[in-house]
Amino acid sequence: MELPVTLIDDREAGSRPVWLVAGDGMNSAIAESHREWAASCGFRGEAGKFLLVPGEGGGIAGALFGLGDAVERGGFAPLATGALARLLPAGSWHFANPPQEAELATLGVMLGGYAFTRYGRKAGAEISFAAPEGVDTTRVRALAEGVFLTRDLINTPTNDMGPADIEQAARDLAHRHGAAVDVIVGDDLLERNFPMIHAVGRASSDAPRLIDLSWGREGAPKVTLVGKGVAFDTGGLDIKPPSNMLLMKKDMGGAANVLGLAAIVMALGLDLRLRVLIPAVENAIAGNAFRPGDVLASRKGLTVEIGNTDAEGRLILADALAYADEDAPDLLIDMATLTGAARVALGPDLPPFFTDDDDLAAEIAGAAARAADPLWRLPLWDGYDTRYSSRIADINNVNADGFAGAIVAALFLRRFVGQGRKWVHFDVFGWSPVERPHVTVGGEAQAIRALADMLARRYKPRA
Repeated sequence: MELPVTLIDDREAGSRPVWLVAGDGMNSAIAESHREWAASCGFRGEAGKFLLVPGEGGGIAGALFGLGDAVERGGFAPLATGALARLLPAGSWHFANPPQEAELATLGVMLGGYAFTRYGRKAGAEISFAAPEGVDTTRVRALAEGVFLTRDLINTPTNDMGPADIEQAARDLAHRHGAAVDVIVGDDLLERNFPMIHAVGRASSDAPRLIDLSWGREGAPKVTLVGKGVAFDTGGLDIKPPSNMLLMKKDMGGAANVLGLAAIVMALGLDLRLRVLIPAVENAIAGNAFRPGDVLASRKGLTVEIGNTDAEGRLILADALAYADEDAPDLLIDMATLTGAARVALGPDLPPFFTDDDDLAAEIAGAAARAADPLWRLPLWDGYDTRYSSRIADINNVNADGFAGAIVAALFLRRFVGQGRKWVHFDVFGWSPVERPHVTVGGEAQAIRALADMLARRYKPRA
């Protein structure tokens, strides 16, 4: 993948400096003439403020970028340097005074250069940036490529990113890294016992499918990723209002995120046996659409009463999770744009995750802090486990009162996991509703940088 900002290992001749300035004062390493220029322009190092410094003969000597006060930092703050990718003039640049979190600052510059150009939008200025000493440029490039893949997939509208296109994206990724792909399509899903994936996707002209990508050496620890791939969600017969459909191209955000994470894992050559399962469907409306009140069989053997056809993501995930679980992976991770309740609880920037394993939760929380990839654990509260009960089937796919929707959805999924030694569920939004230094409005990778950090610490590349 061609990255919009070129990351280089060694500073080029003529590279210009970027001085990072905290809000508590100008760095004494900055020349006095530059400090005077900043003072005359009212630049005091406020967060996100940018100022070009004039050089001799009308040229540019460098740039100043404000980091703000320490109290303003945290969360995405280490990635604030992403704004530089959109502010710096074309040419070669480097940090004159790299911050303590130099790798995150470098990654921020890379991420901030992203632009979705498939339909005519122009990319920004051509910038090359020299990595500070000690920064692992291979890792930074891999992270950026994984994030950009996720963003591109989510930003692409459904007419170009239906179930078959999601399959092609997985095949393209597999081809780049020597992975294998197997796909079960259409009525073959019934023959192979994936009844809920088939039921949710059968009304679309683009047949439902289960995508199965595998990579890595046999005998290595098994890590399986499952991603919700609803290419578009009308809500089914419980149809959404038009305003709620406007962003439904992003309902395959779970699939996009697991493909982005897989890209990072494979690029870094981590010593694990990777499997990626994506149930890819369109929740469309036609005469053969599944209905409210239907009772569906599942791969696990549980019967599911349909309380609402707009709670389709958990149905396709359930079949895929049951299939993944049969292989008894060492770590099973699923990602999905699953509930609005998660957004009400934590907003768009802070995805919740759910696991019964306290040690795994601590690992994830630590990785999220290191990666500036915010996450928050919510409980799998057993007291809510009966909220999706049914009078005629084993379970219902929704709870009637709507309370604790994200928790109840996670508990529903837990019913389909048993043999996997460790399981964690991420309820991601997959979208940035506002522009931030490291991301524009649009599709966004969530949790995958944190997970990449955790996996890299667990499964280092073989020597």
